[in-house]
Amino acid sequence: MGKGCKIFCIGQNKTGTTSIRKAFEDLGFDVGNQRVAENLLINYLENDFESIIDYCKTANVFQDFPFSWPETYKHLDKAFPNSKFILSVRDSAEQWYQSLVKFHSKKFGETNGKPSKKDLMNSNYIFKGRPWLTHKALFGITDENTYDKDILINHYHTYNSEVKEYFKNRNDLLIINIAEESSYKLFCDFIEAEPKYSKFPWENQTAKL
Repeated sequence: MGKGCKIFCIGQNKTGTTSIRKAFEDLGFDVGNQRVAENLLINYLENDFESIIDYCKTANVFQDFPFSWPETYKHLDKAFPNSKFILSVRDSAEQWYQSLVKFHSKKFGETNGKPSKKDLMNSNYIFKGRPWLTHKALFGITDENTYDKDILINHYHTYNSEVKEYFKNRNDLLIINIAEESSYKLFCDFIEAEPKYSKFPWENQTAKL
């Protein structure tokens, strides 16, 4: 397909997206600047997808926010009709939930416990309160039970189901679990690249905190 085509990694955070980014970089693909993408939060919340589309002209591969959030992939599919999409998943929704909570606890929690609303509102990641704003917008949580398991797991299932339904009977979506032995080869076949490894390079963001 060539390295000039657009590829969007639309799997949710904590599904191996950092490892997928590393795999793309190691294969020589031009990956978008994630910090620039994260500054598009207000644009997303205001349904300003044109700004997100403009940002996508800066590189060829994109992952994490705002590409892992609902509706974004639909706008990108229309704006870049020959693009490809990768939905990364975990072994189970429970595994994804535990990974998310562990990551947020280390990054935002005062004592490495589940962050409270106050913790998220006081965090200075990009700008003060952004973690709470994203958490509230993505999961619809508005009270002190910031990591309600049922709400978050329902979001995980709903988002993945909607993606699968949207791309049903199409060949431009790859669904992978990078923990599976065959996933790296499937990935390379999908993007038409010669494999550099036998499996995905592992990038553990939680361990780096």
